[in-house]
Amino acid sequence: MKRIMKISLLLIFAVILQEPVTVRADDGYNLWLTYRKIDNKILLQKYQRSLKLIAVPGQSETCRILRIELEKGLKSMLDRDISAGRLVSDKSTLIVSRPETCAFIKNSGLIAALDTLGPEGYILKSITMNSKNTIIITANTDMGLLYGTFRFLLLLQTHQDIEILSVISKPKIQFRLLNHWDRLNRTIERGYAGKSLWKWDELPGKADPRYYDYARANASLGINGTVLNNVNADANILKEAYLIKVAKLADIFRPYGIKVYLSIFFSAPKTIPAEGTDESSLCTTADPLDPKVQEWWKRKAAEIYRYIPDFGGFLVKANSEGMPGPQDYERSHADGANMLADALAPHGGIVMWRAFVYTPEVDPDRAKRAYKEFVPLDGQFNPNVFVQAKNGPIDFQPREPVQPLFGAMPKTPLMLELQITQEYLGHATHLVYLAPMWHEYLYFDTYAKGPGSILAKIIDGKLHGYSMTGIAGVANTGDDRNWTGHLFGQANWYAFGRLAWDYTLTAGQIAEEWIRVTFSTDESVVKSVREMMLGSREACVNYMTPLGLHHIMQAGFHYGPQPSFNRGRPDWTSVYYHHADSAGIGFDRSSTGSNAVAQYFPPLDSLFNNVETCPEKYLLWFHHVSWYKKLDSGKTLWEELCFKYYSGTAFVDTMIQCWTDLEGKIDPEEYQHVLQKLELQKRDAEIWRDTCLSYFQKFSRMKIIRTKE
Repeated sequence: MKRIMKISLLLIFAVILQEPVTVRADDGYNLWLTYRKIDNKILLQKYQRSLKLIAVPGQSETCRILRIELEKGLKSMLDRDISAGRLVSDKSTLIVSRPETCAFIKNSGLIAALDTLGPEGYILKSITMNSKNTIIITANTDMGLLYGTFRFLLLLQTHQDIEILSVISKPKIQFRLLNHWDRLNRTIERGYAGKSLWKWDELPGKADPRYYDYARANASLGINGTVLNNVNADANILKEAYLIKVAKLADIFRPYGIKVYLSIFFSAPKTIPAEGTDESSLCTTADPLDPKVQEWWKRKAAEIYRYIPDFGGFLVKANSEGMPGPQDYERSHADGANMLADALAPHGGIVMWRAFVYTPEVDPDRAKRAYKEFVPLDGQFNPNVFVQAKNGPIDFQPREPVQPLFGAMPKTPLMLELQITQEYLGHATHLVYLAPMWHEYLYFDTYAKGPGSILAKIIDGKLHGYSMTGIAGVANTGDDRNWTGHLFGQANWYAFGRLAWDYTLTAGQIAEEWIRVTFSTDESVVKSVREMMLGSREACVNYMTPLGLHHIMQAGFHYGPQPSFNRGRPDWTSVYYHHADSAGIGFDRSSTGSNAVAQYFPPLDSLFNNVETCPEKYLLWFHHVSWYKKLDSGKTLWEELCFKYYSGTAFVDTMIQCWTDLEGKIDPEEYQHVLQKLELQKRDAEIWRDTCLSYFQKFSRMKIIRTKE
């Protein structure tokens, strides 16, 4: 009885103080599109006055979708139905229309601005009409209207002023894709959130509702393409039985502006008969210069486009990690890519040819191999071919310098490949917000054309005048109820989409948006969670691979530390990357070592080459350094290494404290989910710290300095 009375009194006091009482249970399924009721009464009244009517005259499926999205979002946030109808002059109206279907917009003076926005840009504008506020969302296409609608709803979700509204936006990058490493058996390579979303055994007859929610989420971010299957491709995806299934997904995604792409197996002509033929017609080779092979791919492309008229194209992993490719026939990457490009070109498709290659024969330093294989081919690729390169020269490490290919291929469009799924950053267990890392890369100055030649200006085409531009993110989605395994994994999906549209957004801006639409607009929540997110990546680097260390993860699984692993091919071993010995630690890529520094433009080559000027965050990437060398902090290398490892784990403690302080302000289900993940992260981070320092101590023979500062 006393407990019941206590709870009742708390509820009464909460009502009196107008404090919200958390009664919902949120499992994370709705992502950043929950559309919670506006809890600020003054702001709620302003929004209600400004939004009396919705007018969406378009009749396309995309317009139907955005109309439903508006009605759902506004009803939820404004706590009332907002009717959809025709434009009425005496009501505060939200108009969503292209100029040709709305005379009011056509005469509003916005046409000139639309001329610069292309097919995906949009305008949000508030105009006073008959003393009533009219809000316009307009664009050149229905997809632009959908993107503008989601942006408008985001403004409401984050409690922005809409009475004086003037937003003009268009994407800075043309192709903005997710790459799914999903296998046809529904397992996911580097997937940590359950099985693949694609239920191939049920398609095409049954469409899981998640397909629509997946498309909706991507459209809200401006992501306009998805590669459905693993780069380690199964040739069966090109069989008719699967193309029919792919076509069903394409039909679902199309109104959301999302094209489908497929990863292809380069030797498919040797394993799959051409359309309308039997196995007797199989090619005996996959040589890209063989006329029969070329004809096979042309027929296969034509077949795909009969099922999927707007099919996007092929992603290709070739001559890498055992995958077949043109080099099997003494042909170049350009020969292989151009054969596929010729097959796709009549239909408007593109080829994304991955630069993730590391044949030991090319160079014993794996970091140099992509540059040495691809730079000589610059200018030899067809116009509809991207070379798709990872952000760094090794493999999605917690920190790497930029892949030196960027800036070195001015005649070939380069697509940037980022990894959203945290293969080397704690999978779906560790809270690691990746936007700070991506910002670090995007603003890395390559000096390709002097100062200011940042990576972002290369991939958006400005630096070299690329005819097409692209960015890809290896997806972290699965069939877990919350999509990404870790609730904070959603923030990385969100951040990728926002940066792909506009890389000038800061990591902090994106974090604040995501916190407000996911957890709460309470400023104390925003401040604390923002601090956790913005410090999480650097903490991860510190407790895993500080000062330029890299690739000391468990072989294959890539989760826990394994600095002593040493078997198999030399460049697959952890010892190969850190070279710890009694003299010091680090991989010598200076001019006295592998000379990888020479692949960077001046003055970076000299900066990285000199151990005294090399940025300390890359120090052990480029140099083998004495344990006794004094660093900028005044500490020796060994002391700094200890400090970094302990500061990394200390920040995990800080995150736990920040999170526990928010109990009662966060949905209880979400709160417990994140707390459990943080406790696991603390355990694992300490294992990383203790394992690495204990191993390296065998060589330094110096005392481990334990500190929490």
